[in-house]
Amino acid sequence: MSRIVYVNGEYLPEGEAKVSVFDRGFLFADGVYEVTSVLDGRLIDFEGHARRLERSLSELDMAAPVTMDELLEIHRELLRRNELVEGMVYLQVTRGAAADRDFAFPDPEAVPSSLVLFSQAKSLVANPAAKAGIKVISIDDQRWTRRDIKTVQLLYPSLGKMMAKAAGADDAWMVEDGQVTEGTSNNAYIVKDGRIITRQLGHEILHGITRAAVLRFAREAQMQVEERAFTIDEAQSADEAFITSASTFVLPVVNIDGVALGGGRPGRVATRLREIYIDESRKAAI
Repeated sequence: MSRIVYVNGEYLPEGEAKVSVFDRGFLFADGVYEVTSVLDGRLIDFEGHARRLERSLSELDMAAPVTMDELLEIHRELLRRNELVEGMVYLQVTRGAAADRDFAFPDPEAVPSSLVLFSQAKSLVANPAAKAGIKVISIDDQRWTRRDIKTVQLLYPSLGKMMAKAAGADDAWMVEDGQVTEGTSNNAYIVKDGRIITRQLGHEILHGITRAAVLRFAREAQMQVEERAFTIDEAQSADEAFITSASTFVLPVVNIDGVALGGGRPGRVATRLREIYIDESRKAAI
């Protein structure tokens, strides 16, 4: 069965889906996106993703193409048409397609924002990396400074993942002014003496929806949480480490720049948080 995607009001077979060559997402990376996980045919933390989308649009003075209620219905219709049980829904909003290429923004009254969504089937719960853990390397953070806006400017994170692959690792943690910001597509954490440490919110990192949920669950479980920056040296001396994202939930990190953590095995805190996150998310899915 051909996958059905959504493009500006139409549900189409993916082979028939098209956007203009003048779309500003294509020409200028002038767009934002969200990825919402799907478990048991239902959406995980849709409200959080919708709120962040609204914030990203506002920060870039970009018009929302539909209401958030309408967006929820589009998500649900995609799940239905694609019979998606487990995986993700990707959405992207761009500033639309003007008549020609121009750095200046087009008039939003004349050029509406563009909206594209598609689903991806993927096994999220039975991820082998949850049991084996992942290896990360550190790289310089060379992105623009507004990482709190979830834009489609993902070239450097893509380069970072390729650097990790070339080094025989799974991902990269980016470092700025000697301190870890985040992973290429995830938030980064270490655990020391039972205390979970992760960088505080700011323009330097994405305000992860999974991050917010995991920290809430950790506090509800009486775990200690400290939101502050940390260095690679501190991470290498930690008891354990992990990452969070919508597509990976909670994944343990067992090696940082060649230094094994916890004997190279997933830690107790990361393992427990993954269990809690999956259980609680399933309960709250819509």
